[in-house]
Amino acid sequence: MNQILFNEPIFKFNLMIKQLFLFFITTLFFATSTLTFAQKKTRGKEDSISFKFDFGKGKTEAGYVKVVPETTYTPEKGYGIDFATTATANSKEGKQPLTDGYLTSDKPFYFSVKLPEGNYHVKVTLGDDLAASETVIRAENRRMMVNRLQTENGKHKVVEFTLHIRDSIIRGGKYKKVSLKPREKDNYQWDDKLTLEFNGSSPKVNAIEIYPENSSVTTVFLTGDSTVVDQSNEPWASWGQMIPAFFKSGEIAVANYAESGETLSSSIAQHRFDKVYSLLKAGDYVFVEFGHNDQKQKGENDGAFKNYKKQLEAVIEEIKKKGGIPVLVTSVQRRKFDENGKIVETLGEYPEAVRVTAKEQNLAMIDLNAMSKTMYEALGEKESIKAFVHFPGNMFPGKDKPLADNTHFRPYGAYEIAKLVVKGIRDNRLKLANSILATVPEIDPAKPGAFEDFYWPLSPLKEVVKPDGN
Repeated sequence: MNQILFNEPIFKFNLMIKQLFLFFITTLFFATSTLTFAQKKTRGKEDSISFKFDFGKGKTEAGYVKVVPETTYTPEKGYGIDFATTATANSKEGKQPLTDGYLTSDKPFYFSVKLPEGNYHVKVTLGDDLAASETVIRAENRRMMVNRLQTENGKHKVVEFTLHIRDSIIRGGKYKKVSLKPREKDNYQWDDKLTLEFNGSSPKVNAIEIYPENSSVTTVFLTGDSTVVDQSNEPWASWGQMIPAFFKSGEIAVANYAESGETLSSSIAQHRFDKVYSLLKAGDYVFVEFGHNDQKQKGENDGAFKNYKKQLEAVIEEIKKKGGIPVLVTSVQRRKFDENGKIVETLGEYPEAVRVTAKEQNLAMIDLNAMSKTMYEALGEKESIKAFVHFPGNMFPGKDKPLADNTHFRPYGAYEIAKLVVKGIRDNRLKLANSILATVPEIDPAKPGAFEDFYWPLSPLKEVVKPDGN
C-alpha cells in the first residue's frame, strides 16, 4: 500500500496560498457587488445589515442602490422588480437625491429583496416633486400594510411598518419542515424573499430601507383556517391579512401561519404549530381560531368537547411552556339567515368549547362568533353579501358562473372582521392593545363601516380558485 508522507513546510505554504486566494475572492465580491450592505447602528442593534434602495431617475443617494425599470429580480442579484410586473421612472428630475426620482405604474408592481426569515422594519418614501401621488402597499400574500397614502403636489411622506417573513424550515426540535400543500408552494410567503406590492391610482416610490428588527418587537402568531390565512388570490381575503395595518411600526410583527382547509388536528400534524413553537419567545402571542373544518370530522373521538378540546389544551400547554400568551378566538359565523333576518348557527358546539376552555384556563378569549353574528345582522341579508365573495359570472377570468361563497370574505368583509378582532384585543385588556394605532377608533359590531368607503384596488390576478374548506 502506498503511503502519503506529511510534509509540514509544504503544507503550510499550500495553506497560505489557499488563504490568500480566498481573501482575494472575498474582496472582489464585496468590491463588485451591486447591493450595498451598509453597516450601521439602527433601532437598538449594533452592526445590523441595512438594505437601502433609491428608485427612479436622478442622482443616487449616498449608500443606496439605484433601482430603475430595468432592475428586474434575479436570485443572483437578490433584489429587483419581480413576478413579470413592470414600472416606469419619472421623466423629470426633482430636487433632493433621495426624492428626485420614483418608480410608478398604472398597474400594480412587485419589488422583492432576498432575505432570511425574521421580522423586518421597512421604511418607504413616497411622493413626487412635481405632482400628487396615491399609493397602496401590501406585503407577501396581499398583506395590507398601507391601504391608501396620498401626497399633495410636490410633497413626500415616509411610511414605516414591521413585517414577518418566513420559510418552511423548522430550526431545532423533532421535525425539519412544515408539510406544505401544493397550492402553497407558488405563493409569496414561503419563499426566501420579502415581496412588496405597490398598488393604487398613482403610486410613486422614491426609496425603500429595510432593517432587521430587534428582539424587543412582539410577534403575534396567527393560527387557523381559511378565514384567517393570508389569502393569495383575489377576490378572497381574510382578517389575518388585514390586521397588520392596525398596529404601530416597530412594536408588533404579525406572523400568519394559518392555512385554508385546516383543522386543529391537521395543523398540528403538518407541523405548523411546531414551526410557531420554534420561533416563539416569551411575551409573544399566539391566536388560535379553528372550528369550520373540524366539525366535518366524524370519528368516534371527534367532536368539539372530545379531541378538539383535548388538542386545544395541548396547544395551550406548549405555548405556555415557551412563555407565549395564548389567545383563543371563536369561529367566525357563516352567512346564513333565517326568515326573521337572524343568523343561523352552523358551527355546532365548537365556539362553546373554546369559551369553556378559555374560562377553565383563565385565558383571553375573543368571541368572534358572537361579534360577527351582530355585524351580519346589522348589515342585513342583502347588504351582508358585499362582505362575502358574491360576484356575477364573467367578473373574473375563467369564471363564467357566479361566485356565491357564504364562508369566505372579500377584502371589505375581511377588514370589518379584523376590526372585531381589534375590539377583542382591547376588551381583553391585553398589553398588545397599547400597540394599536391611536387613530383606530372604538369599534361597535352593530355599526360596521360602509362598503362604499372601503378602498381596495385588486392585486394582480394569478388564478381565481376558491380556498380549501368551508
